[in-house]
Amino acid sequence: MSLLVDLIVMLGMLVVVPAGLRLTGAPELDRMRRLWPLFAVPGAVALWLPRGAPATTLAACYALGAALLALHAPVRLLRGRTAPGACAVAPAEIALLTALVAPSIAATALVAERSGHALFGFGLDILALTVPHFHFAGFAAALVAGLVCRVTDGAAGRFAALSVPLGTLLVLVGYFIGDRVELAGSVVLTAGMWAVALLTWRAVRGPQRDRITRLLLATSSAVLAVTMVLALSWALGEATGLPHPTPTWMAATHGLGNALGFALCSVLAWQRLQNPIDHEGRTV
Repeated sequence: MSLLVDLIVMLGMLVVVPAGLRLTGAPELDRMRRLWPLFAVPGAVALWLPRGAPATTLAACYALGAALLALHAPVRLLRGRTAPGACAVAPAEIALLTALVAPSIAATALVAERSGHALFGFGLDILALTVPHFHFAGFAAALVAGLVCRVTDGAAGRFAALSVPLGTLLVLVGYFIGDRVELAGSVVLTAGMWAVALLTWRAVRGPQRDRITRLLLATSSAVLAVTMVLALSWALGEATGLPHPTPTWMAATHGLGNALGFALCSVLAWQRLQNPIDHEGRTV
């Protein structure tokens, strides 16, 4: 399982996060996106070293980058709240703020796991799985939910943009309070991700899109429909003691599916949506 999880985390660090930052359309994040490899490459190397001081140092470098990214969230929130005519924070903005903070949670778990320290009483295996969870269920899911909310007008888009951050928060709180809170978070997160999948399939994946973009969007939607069932079965089993998939099985199915089928396909599709392709394959 360790090899697979490490490969999934590398995809999040080196591809999904910087590609996602480009999709935000926020000029203030351009410099962070350009600098991101300086933090992500050491973090990726840390995954392959034995636990100890060198791995911890490299993981801390990644944590520094994630912390600098997270600092954009309160600055952005404060700027929005003090702008003339500002009112409640828009759902799409809440989703984006969540995405900016999520890698810092993953990086904190990474530093603890690479140092061999059971942070807050959580074992090293749980910390290792927290790293990909907050790259994909945290960063990628919240980012895509916010993007979907931006381009769809209606209650479903707002629900998706709010429920994904709320579900992610409840899952995090459930780590500390108990499995039943984590189950509640999984239910909310699943509902939000299914809303993202439905809106992507019905509204974003329109006939005006080129074939490759439609295929990428269709794949991300279909994958979510399956992988979130696995997430629910895991959380239900943990909370009730009912039979449920093993961590290895979850990594090979839910984890790999969300990383490749949802997150990677989504960021590639949204890049194409922001840079439309004509029928001859040229950027227009």
